[in-house]
Amino acid sequence: MRIAIRWLIAFVLLAATYNPTPYNWVRWSLTNYAEQLPLIVLSGLILLIGYIIFLRATLRSIGPFGMGLVLALVAALLWVLYDFGWLNLENQAANLWLGLIALSLVLGVGLSWSHIRRAISGQADMDDVDE
Repeated sequence: MRIAIRWLIAFVLLAATYNPTPYNWVRWSLTNYAEQLPLIVLSGLILLIGYIIFLRATLRSIGPFGMGLVLALVAALLWVLYDFGWLNLENQAANLWLGLIALSLVLGVGLSWSHIRRAISGQADMDDVDE
Protein backbone atom coordinates (compact mmCIF):
# COMPACT_ATOMS: atom_id res chain seq x y z
CA MET A 1 0.00 0.00 0.00
CA ARG A 2 2.89 2.38 0.76
CA ILE A 3 4.29 1.83 -2.72
CA ALA A 4 0.95 2.77 -4.29
CA ILE A 5 0.80 5.93 -2.19
CA ARG A 6 4.32 6.93 -3.28
CA TRP A 7 3.40 6.32 -6.91
CA LEU A 8 0.19 8.34 -6.50
CA ILE A 9 2.11 11.25 -4.98
CA ALA A 10 4.59 11.14 -7.89
CA PHE A 11 1.69 11.12 -10.35
CA VAL A 12 0.01 14.07 -8.63
CA LEU A 13 3.32 15.98 -8.68
CA LEU A 14 3.77 15.41 -12.41
CA ALA A 15 0.11 16.01 -13.30
CA ALA A 16 -0.02 19.19 -11.20
CA THR A 17 2.96 20.50 -13.14
CA TYR A 18 1.60 19.70 -16.61
CA ASN A 19 -1.26 17.70 -18.06
CA PRO A 20 -3.53 17.97 -21.11
CA THR A 21 -6.28 19.77 -19.18
CA PRO A 22 -6.25 23.51 -18.51
CA TYR A 23 -5.72 22.77 -14.80
CA ASN A 24 -1.95 22.60 -14.37
CA TRP A 25 0.84 24.81 -13.06
CA VAL A 26 2.41 25.57 -16.44
CA ARG A 27 -0.78 26.88 -18.07
CA TRP A 28 -1.87 28.68 -14.91
CA SER A 29 1.49 30.42 -14.56
CA LEU A 30 1.57 31.44 -18.23
CA THR A 31 -1.96 32.82 -18.04
CA ASN A 32 -1.58 34.67 -14.73
CA TYR A 33 2.07 35.69 -14.87
CA ALA A 34 1.46 39.43 -14.55
CA GLU A 35 -1.17 39.31 -11.80
CA GLN A 36 0.03 36.50 -9.53
CA LEU A 37 3.80 36.33 -9.87
CA PRO A 38 4.57 35.85 -6.13
CA LEU A 39 2.10 32.95 -5.90
CA ILE A 40 3.47 31.43 -9.10
CA VAL A 41 7.03 31.59 -7.75
CA LEU A 42 5.97 30.11 -4.39
CA SER A 43 4.04 27.24 -5.97
CA GLY A 44 6.86 26.64 -8.46
CA LEU A 45 9.35 26.35 -5.60
CA ILE A 46 7.06 23.88 -3.82
CA LEU A 47 6.88 21.78 -7.00
CA LEU A 48 10.67 22.03 -7.39
CA ILE A 49 11.17 20.77 -3.84
CA GLY A 50 8.91 17.80 -4.64
CA TYR A 51 10.91 17.03 -7.77
CA ILE A 52 14.21 17.28 -5.90
CA ILE A 53 12.97 14.87 -3.23
CA PHE A 54 11.73 12.33 -5.77
CA LEU A 55 14.65 12.62 -8.20
CA ARG A 56 17.30 12.49 -5.48
CA ALA A 57 15.72 9.43 -3.87
CA THR A 58 15.28 7.77 -7.25
CA LEU A 59 18.84 8.46 -8.36
CA ARG A 60 20.23 7.21 -5.04
CA SER A 61 18.14 4.03 -5.02
CA ILE A 62 18.05 2.81 -8.61
CA GLY A 63 20.36 5.25 -10.41
CA PRO A 64 20.18 6.39 -14.02
CA PHE A 65 20.47 2.81 -15.31
CA GLY A 66 17.55 1.70 -13.14
CA MET A 67 15.49 4.66 -14.24
CA GLY A 68 16.15 3.76 -17.85
CA LEU A 69 15.31 0.13 -17.15
CA VAL A 70 11.95 0.99 -15.57
CA LEU A 71 11.16 3.31 -18.49
CA ALA A 72 12.16 0.58 -20.94
CA LEU A 73 9.88 -1.89 -19.14
CA VAL A 74 6.94 0.53 -19.31
CA ALA A 75 7.71 1.26 -22.98
CA ALA A 76 7.82 -2.46 -23.78
CA LEU A 77 4.47 -2.93 -22.01
CA LEU A 78 2.96 -0.10 -24.04
CA TRP A 79 4.41 -1.61 -27.21
CA VAL A 80 2.81 -4.97 -26.43
CA LEU A 81 -0.54 -3.29 -25.72
CA TYR A 82 -0.29 -1.38 -29.01
CA ASP A 83 0.77 -4.50 -30.93
CA PHE A 84 -2.25 -6.44 -29.63
CA GLY A 85 -4.52 -3.55 -30.64
CA TRP A 86 -5.52 -2.73 -27.06
CA LEU A 87 -3.91 0.70 -27.19
CA ASN A 88 -4.55 3.44 -29.73
CA LEU A 89 -1.89 6.15 -29.96
CA GLU A 90 -3.91 8.61 -32.07
CA ASN A 91 -5.13 10.68 -29.11
CA GLN A 92 -2.47 13.18 -28.00
CA ALA A 93 -4.11 13.79 -24.62
CA ALA A 94 -4.16 10.06 -23.88
CA ASN A 95 -0.51 9.80 -24.94
CA LEU A 96 0.40 12.59 -22.54
CA TRP A 97 -1.44 10.83 -19.70
CA LEU A 98 0.45 7.62 -20.57
CA GLY A 99 3.72 9.55 -20.41
CA LEU A 100 2.78 10.97 -17.01
CA ILE A 101 1.94 7.49 -15.76
CA ALA A 102 5.25 6.13 -17.09
CA LEU A 103 7.32 8.88 -15.48
CA SER A 104 5.42 8.60 -12.22
CA LEU A 105 6.09 4.86 -12.19
CA VAL A 106 9.81 5.57 -12.49
CA LEU A 107 9.69 8.04 -9.61
CA GLY A 108 7.42 5.82 -7.53
CA VAL A 109 9.64 2.76 -8.00
CA GLY A 110 12.72 4.83 -7.23
CA LEU A 111 11.26 6.16 -4.01
CA SER A 112 10.00 2.72 -2.99
CA TRP A 113 12.95 0.62 -4.12
CA SER A 114 14.28 -0.11 -0.63
CA HIS A 115 10.90 -1.51 0.37
CA ILE A 116 10.55 -3.50 -2.85
CA ARG A 117 14.04 -4.98 -2.52
CA ARG A 118 13.49 -5.85 1.13
CA ALA A 119 10.20 -7.57 0.26
CA ILE A 120 11.86 -9.57 -2.53
CA SER A 121 15.17 -10.44 -0.86
CA GLY A 122 14.43 -10.16 2.85
CA GLN A 123 17.52 -7.97 3.31
CA ALA A 124 17.31 -4.68 5.14
CA ASP A 125 19.08 -1.48 4.18
CA MET A 126 21.10 0.49 6.71
CA ASP A 127 18.21 2.98 6.86
CA ASP A 128 15.81 0.16 7.82
CA VAL A 129 17.71 -1.15 10.85
CA ASP A 130 15.69 0.90 13.38
CA GLU A 131 12.33 -0.42 12.16
